[in-house]
Amino acid sequence: MKHRVGSFATVALVAALVVTLSPVPGTADTASVTSATTNAAAKPAGQRFHPEQRFARERTRRGDSDAGVYAIEHVRELQYRLRWAKVYNGPVTGVFGDKTRAAVRRYQHREHLKVTGVANEHTWRRLIPQTVRGRTAMPNRCKLKNGRHLCYDRSRHQVTLWKRGTLWNSWLVRGGDYYYQTRTGHFSVFSRDVDHISGLYGSPMPYSQFFSGGQAIHGSAFMIDPFVDHSHGCVNMYIEDARQLWRLTSTKPLKVHVYGGWS
Repeated sequence: MKHRVGSFATVALVAALVVTLSPVPGTADTASVTSATTNAAAKPAGQRFHPEQRFARERTRRGDSDAGVYAIEHVRELQYRLRWAKVYNGPVTGVFGDKTRAAVRRYQHREHLKVTGVANEHTWRRLIPQTVRGRTAMPNRCKLKNGRHLCYDRSRHQVTLWKRGTLWNSWLVRGGDYYYQTRTGHFSVFSRDVDHISGLYGSPMPYSQFFSGGQAIHGSAFMIDPFVDHSHGCVNMYIEDARQLWRLTSTKPLKVHVYGGWS
């Protein structure tokens, strides 16, 4: 798989062509995209997001929406994780409405956190490690204490990052489709490109970290829901998540372990 280097100007051009997804009318957990945008713009400036910290995510609150690939507020991730924590049985809409807020409050109450209904840094820090699935199925190499290891579970659409044997963070991702499956095995990142453009498909691959031929971990200009559709073999992340992983790993050696059945 051949690639060429591009710029974020190309990313911006592709962004204009990407069709954003709106919430499904009539669901039990919807709010308007307009109100979501207004709410996001009104977030207090004092809120700080430190991507290097363990299990870090930006705050997510009522009215937020995963309105498009360049406007991800991690609402879908929150809804999935609340499901796995058994406090939410509503739809995964990508819109933070009343049912999601109630589930966050239930989770905070159960975990003896301050009950605000906002998925703040304290909530994410507790929720993410509790909803990392398949811990016993992870290769032992993930937990080695000799640097940074990234483990991709194909069956669970899940990436975990380990620093010297300590679980540092986890993200929801998607991999290759059935005919372009992400290769399993143990690899090392051998090349990095912060603003890569695919030579085969002409699509942006920001924050690319190549680990097996043309297969890389990178931000996706097309992924809205990590459990919907697939890539051509790469590990797709939300662009914000790929940027976070880049900040955590791009100056250090990184081992990559790919395992699990195709899904």
